[in-house]
Amino acid sequence: MAFHRRKSTIWLTAAAAAMALVAGGATVVAISSSDGTALADGPDKSLFVDITKVKANVKKPKPENDATTGTFTVDCGRNENGHFNPDNFIAQPGVRNGAEHLHDYVGNLSTNADSNNKSLQAAGTTCKNGDKSAYFWPVVRIVDEEAEEAGAGEEAEAGEEQQEQAPPKKDDKAQQDKDKADKAEARLECPDVASRLPENVPNAAQAEIDRELGNLEKVTDEAEKRLEQVKAQDVNNIIVGPTREKRAAILNRMMLAFSRQGQQAPDLNPAAACTVKEAGQASKAGNGAENNDDAQAEGTEDKKNQNNAEENANNELEGNEGEIQRPAVVDLQFRGSPTGKVVAMPKFLRVLYGDAKAGQNGPKNAKASWTCTGFEDKVLMDKYPICPQNSKVKRVHDFPSCWDGKNIDSANHRDHIVFPDQNGKCKNGFKAVPQLRISLTYNIPQNVQKEGRYLVDSFPEEEHNPITDHDDFANVMSQQIMNRLVNCVNTGKKCRE
Repeated sequence: MAFHRRKSTIWLTAAAAAMALVAGGATVVAISSSDGTALADGPDKSLFVDITKVKANVKKPKPENDATTGTFTVDCGRNENGHFNPDNFIAQPGVRNGAEHLHDYVGNLSTNADSNNKSLQAAGTTCKNGDKSAYFWPVVRIVDEEAEEAGAGEEAEAGEEQQEQAPPKKDDKAQQDKDKADKAEARLECPDVASRLPENVPNAAQAEIDRELGNLEKVTDEAEKRLEQVKAQDVNNIIVGPTREKRAAILNRMMLAFSRQGQQAPDLNPAAACTVKEAGQASKAGNGAENNDDAQAEGTEDKKNQNNAEENANNELEGNEGEIQRPAVVDLQFRGSPTGKVVAMPKFLRVLYGDAKAGQNGPKNAKASWTCTGFEDKVLMDKYPICPQNSKVKRVHDFPSCWDGKNIDSANHRDHIVFPDQNGKCKNGFKAVPQLRISLTYNIPQNVQKEGRYLVDSFPEEEHNPITDHDDFANVMSQQIMNRLVNCVNTGKKCRE
C-alpha cells in the first residue's frame, strides 16, 4: 500500500528555525520563509548526517568504587499487537489526540488518554514477566512520494514488508469500553514499600521480602475492590482499619526478616496506614497522585484537540504519514549508578525523556538520541544518521534517574525526577533509582537513509525534527518485580525476564 508525504507542510516557527542544532561538531540551521512555510517539502536533507563523519561525543562518568554495575532487562516485545494511538496520559491526561502524533506502545495493554493508576493496574501486559509498566515513544515512518509510479510487483513487495513492519490495526472498541469503565481513579491510597527498603537487602532475606511484598499488593487490591461495595459511613471500620492491621502484620514480618540476618531493620511501620479519597477527590499523597488538568508538560496543547484526531485505517495523522517501521529490536534495560547503590522506584512513577516540542521550547530538555549499531558508545546525534553498510539506525533513550524521594509526578512532569550531573551524581535531596535505557533498532534501507525519507512522528509544527525525539515511562511493576530489579542492579548481576 502506498503512503504519501503531505505537501506544503509547515516547518519550524521563525524563532525555532533560527536555532542552530549542533551534534558532533556539525551545525545545521533550519531556514523558513517569512510566513513560516517551508522552503522545501519535508525536513531539511541536511538533518540527515553520515555518522562516519561525526566525531565521537559520548562521555561516560567514571565509575566510583561502589558503583552498581548490574542490569535488569525486560522483554515486552516489539508492539507485535499493533497498539498505537496519538494520546499521552502523562502529559495530556484525558485528551484524545493530545500528542497529535502516533505512539508505539509495549507493556501495558490499556494505555490511552484515559489511563490512570487504577486502569493501568487492572490491565494486561505484553511483558513476559508480568511487568504492567507503560513504555511508549513516537513511531518512525518511511515516506515515499514516488509510490504511485511504482509497478505492481513493487507494490506487492512493499505490502509484504509492511505486513511485517506494521500489522493492521485491530479493533480495540472492547478495550476502549473497558478503559471507560476503569476511568474512575483508585480511591484507596497506600504508601509504597519497595522504595522504603534499604539499598542492601540481605540475600538470605530476599525470598521472604519478595513474598511479603506480594502479600501487600494482594491485601491492597482486595481492599480496593471491596471499597466499591461499602457505604461511606462504614469505610473506616470495614476497609481502613482492617487493611492497616493486615499491612502492619506483613510489614512486621518484613522487619523481622532483616533482624534475623543480623541487619538493622528499616522502620516500615509508617507504611501500614492507608487513606481513602472521596469519589472524584484529587490525591493528596505525594507518591500516589493522579494526573490532573493542571499538570501539563511544557509546550503541550489544551483540550481543543480532543475531537480532532484525523486517524485512518493506516494509522496516518495530519502531518504524520507514511509506512510505520516496527523496531527490529526493542531493548528495555534498567541500569545502576556510577556513584553507588540505587533504591526502588515507587509504583506509578512517571518519567519523561526528551522534549516533543524542542523546536519551540528550545534545547533545554532535548536529548541527542540518534545513532547506528556499532556506534552507540561513540556517537549520539540530534540528527537522523546515515549508517554504513551492515549497520542499522538506532535510537538510545537514557531516562533521568535521580528521584526526589517523595513524588510520582510533578506539575511539569520533570521536577520530581531529574538527570544526574556529568559525574553521575544526584543533587542533594535526590536518590538514585535504576536508570531506564530504551534502545530501538530499525531496518531502514540504506537508500532511504541517503534520500532522507525516514522520519519520526511529531507535532505538526515541529515537522519531524529529529531533536524532538522523546519517550515516556510509567512504572506499574509489582513491588516484587521492582525488588528483584534493585537486587540485580545493586549486586552486579545481569538479569533478563
